[in-house]
Amino acid sequence: MNYKTVADMNADAHRLAKRLPQDIDLVVGIPRSGLLAANLLCLHLDVPMTDVDGLCEGRLFDTGSRFENRDSFDDFDSVLVVDDSVLTGGQMTETRERLATHEFPFDVSFGAVYISSPGHRYVDYWSEVVRSPRIFEWNILHHTRLEDFCVDIDGVLCRDPTPEENDDGDSYREFLRTVEPNVVPKQRIGWLVTSRLEKYRPETEEWLADKGITYDRLVMMDLPDMETRQERGNYGQYKASVYDSADADLFIESSPKQAAEIRRRTNRPVFCYETNEMLNPSMVGRSRRSVTEGVSKLKREPVLFPARTVYQLSSRCYHRILRSWKYNE
Repeated sequence: MNYKTVADMNADAHRLAKRLPQDIDLVVGIPRSGLLAANLLCLHLDVPMTDVDGLCEGRLFDTGSRFENRDSFDDFDSVLVVDDSVLTGGQMTETRERLATHEFPFDVSFGAVYISSPGHRYVDYWSEVVRSPRIFEWNILHHTRLEDFCVDIDGVLCRDPTPEENDDGDSYREFLRTVEPNVVPKQRIGWLVTSRLEKYRPETEEWLADKGITYDRLVMMDLPDMETRQERGNYGQYKASVYDSADADLFIESSPKQAAEIRRRTNRPVFCYETNEMLNPSMVGRSRRSVTEGVSKLKREPVLFPARTVYQLSSRCYHRILRSWKYNE
């Protein structure tokens, strides 16, 4: 799983700024996450900024006194419209078509900090090619692919209970009913995987429904009590077994120790929410799993799988050559 943090974006925006022509007068962000990229770029370039609506309306974002004498678009010769990333090119194409209906008194170019393999077709400038599967810090818990993820509850969607609350009795049930969420994902979650005991399913389901958190499956530990759960202490192993049996692409786990164990046992990517770190499997583990999954897919699709593999490899090579040609024009 390819993962980028806000710190990565800052470094990559700085790298992009060095590649841009020196005559960029204005940076325009495509809402929403493109505004983050635009803000970083305009600071690195030391130029004003606006959004797409502002560009169409001739309006700049307020910058205090720094650019107080540059409030007219007549002073601009070159404008860069930027997004954080381009995957399929849908948003960038829509923006291009909208701006094409305006007659601006300056040149307009387009860019993104990150692009997919074919993303160069939609932009003039970019910093890095980030291939799928990919996800970013600023959208990981609101991503449309959450339905393909396993997500921990305590420590991610809400805080962990205190020792006083974690009594396997009335105090714990009160915690389950009243704890405030850390985050309420806007997308449906594929698998909620928690070390909470099965006997607390009613309280957990009620809390999730009350907070508007939607999901397909809620997997809980089927043990009689907390004492038995603590004696076994196999939290990471339990979550790894669920992840391994699920058709999921990522596990979002709160505990660094459990995240490392889940990654080790499954040879699949795990995101540690507490440390904001993506734990990808080693090259050996990734290769072993790829071979196993490849053999399985070949058995299921003896004709389609080889054809699809050849197409993906040829497409990747094709776009790599085109990107190299475009950046060296």
